[in-house]
Amino acid sequence: MRRVRLGAGLVMIGVPALILGPPAAAVARGTVGAVQRVSAATVTTPIWAGYALAGAKGAFSSVSAAWMQPAVSCAPSQTAYSSYWVGLDGYNSHTVEQVGTEADCVRGTPSYYAWYELYPKFPVRVPLQVASGDHIAASVAYLNGSFTLELTDAADGATPFTVTARSPSARRSSAEVIVEAPSSNHGPFGGLPLADFGQVSFTGASANGSPLESLSPDEVIMQRGSTTLASPEGSLSGGSFTVFWES
Repeated sequence: MRRVRLGAGLVMIGVPALILGPPAAAVARGTVGAVQRVSAATVTTPIWAGYALAGAKGAFSSVSAAWMQPAVSCAPSQTAYSSYWVGLDGYNSHTVEQVGTEADCVRGTPSYYAWYELYPKFPVRVPLQVASGDHIAASVAYLNGSFTLELTDAADGATPFTVTARSPSARRSSAEVIVEAPSSNHGPFGGLPLADFGQVSFTGASANGSPLESLSPDEVIMQRGSTTLASPEGSLSGGSFTVFWES
């Protein structure tokens, strides 16, 4: 089993990965940034849509979900982005431990891949061959000072891609299952255009081993100004929900 040290406190386990450092890291994820509460259980943000849980330091030790990789519709010459992930932190803290997939339009051509990120470090692309329609399962878990980030693409077989890492400043004070419009500046601002992904359905969404709805999460709507870009619709039930692209 190959181990590649990528920097202080970070060890890759399994197949090698590609660090998307500058200048390749023009597309990055990070903390949520501005949050506007519109009701007791609903917030808007410029870059996230889905569900998020917030608590005290150390409140969350795991999060997981599955989804079918959506197909993006790309206009000629269009460049736009969309990310699908599970993670700890980032909602009410300044780090994130995330793993997920991407569905982008690159000059009018769809592009799909998998990645993980331990913000504020740069994202890392993982060597799974992701395609639209693939069944994805992802999880982040904390135990004994280390985070284990895992992603499985059923089309690539049953062996998950796994990363074990330490993040000493992580608070573990939130957990999320999210669709994101990534940023251009490796942070919560500079949100990029959201690719038209149609819709994506998450199943088995849970935190600390319990379905999300049992923990009273916030519904998160992606909104910039008066324009809604993406939002969950319908009820969150049994850890299942759907996020729809809107504009």
